[in-house]
Amino acid sequence: MNSASAVPYSTPGADRLALALFIATALHALLILGISFDMFTPSSDDSPLPTLDITVVTTPPTKAVENADYLAATSQEGAGNTEEKVQPRQQAVEQAPPPTPAAANPPAPTPTLSAKLAREKTPKPAPKQDPKPEPVNAEELINRSMEMLALNREINQNLRVYSKAPKSKFISARTKEFKYANYMRDWVAKVERVGDLNYPDAARRRNLSGKLIVQVAIYPDGSVREITIRKPSGHKILDDAAVRIVKLAAPFAPFPEDIKKDTDIMYITRTWVFTSGNRLQSN
Repeated sequence: MNSASAVPYSTPGADRLALALFIATALHALLILGISFDMFTPSSDDSPLPTLDITVVTTPPTKAVENADYLAATSQEGAGNTEEKVQPRQQAVEQAPPPTPAAANPPAPTPTLSAKLAREKTPKPAPKQDPKPEPVNAEELINRSMEMLALNREINQNLRVYSKAPKSKFISARTKEFKYANYMRDWVAKVERVGDLNYPDAARRRNLSGKLIVQVAIYPDGSVREITIRKPSGHKILDDAAVRIVKLAAPFAPFPEDIKKDTDIMYITRTWVFTSGNRLQSN
């Protein structure tokens, strides 16, 4: 057999070994690749993983400015609409002071200290200054003295008149004080007795009757000071008869000592009735 025409020869055992190795390698590769893909496959129940989008913006190249007024960290283009050259400045932001921790349960000030602080904080009123008296000349001073003397003289005169003024007492049928009511009862009894004895003949002949109010002022000795018809009867005969009866009954009894010390003039006001039976009644 020639060496130039020799053909490699492979045995059937070697072919089966190579085929087995190829199949084993392929199975291992499929197994490995299948497990790897299943591990990273997301399940339908899990939420999708968050994503982050990044946008890259390219800034066009800026032209270098010749003879720049100021230097800045970035471009000065679009930095305002003023045409004047303004120095850029940064506005300082005022920061609040850090809070101080409040003291827990601060002690309450005592009333004494609080009142003292209140007095110290209350502004004291300015002392009032009395206006300076205007100078008074001698003539004005004399006039004032004369006016004061005249006023003093007038006051003393009024006091003397008042002290000499009689003390008056007004009584009537409504008076209930015993000492005055007792004296008035005796006075009325005498007036009615004298009136019956001295009834006016003209009134009796004409059968006149009427009612009037009479006020009689009496001094302490019982004498009559004045007679006043407060309300006439409408018949002059009866009014004149009442005045005449009082004059005939006077003088009356003097005042008792308990009345005299308090009364200088007693005014007795009564209602007189001339009846159709020719009688006089005092109510």
